[in-house]
Amino acid sequence: QGTVALLNEYFTVMVDCIQAEEGMLDKFIGDAMMAIFGTPIAHDDDPDRGVRTAIQMMVKLNEFNAPRAKAGQLCLDHGMGLNTDSIVSGNIGSPKRMDYTVIGDGVNLAARLESACKQYGARILISEFTFAALKATYKTREIDKVVVKGKTEPVGVYEVLDYHTPESFPNMVDALGIFNQGFELYKEGSWDKAIKQFKGVLKANPNDICAQMYIDRCDILKKRKPKKWDGVWVMTSK
Repeated sequence: QGTVALLNEYFTVMVDCIQAEEGMLDKFIGDAMMAIFGTPIAHDDDPDRGVRTAIQMMVKLNEFNAPRAKAGQLCLDHGMGLNTDSIVSGNIGSPKRMDYTVIGDGVNLAARLESACKQYGARILISEFTFAALKATYKTREIDKVVVKGKTEPVGVYEVLDYHTPESFPNMVDALGIFNQGFELYKEGSWDKAIKQFKGVLKANPNDICAQMYIDRCDILKKRKPKKWDGVWVMTSK
């Protein structure tokens, strides 16, 4: 009963964020949710609406968690993946039950990005397609070029950081500058120089899981010594 009450309270807050930007809640999937921006009603800034919603969902989650932390209760955490693409929408199902939903590779990529949040220590990940479609400017960093499971073409992945406070991400401007330099060195295959930069990121923000992940990844690549390095990482799990 406690879990059900908690989820209902959490979902209420999150759905309000989606509807405030005129997005459509597609479905609940266990303790997850799927939202669509652009169908059935399209706007000229739907990618921005999706990103603004994700940022607001993190802000509201932190507000939701504050009294729980004060009371010594466990806090909720979540990750979000956003992608922009042409997809199929319509009433899908059987004659006994139909649901309006969307299907297609674009939907699957959003789901892959959501599940990748854990490995990057991120809360909001967007694809290069969403990034290219944005009209406004956000605090972002490119964090990878990956081939997701089941695909062959690499996709650029960006992290959105606007929801952070100076406490949750100290020295953000300095840390992002150093991270970007390290990421360029990583793409060139200069592992030792990249590791030095990523260690510099950790000095600015010791809690940057993504920087630590790159230190570990560079160590792996140093041992592998790939002959043809193009900066693309292949994901082995969903």
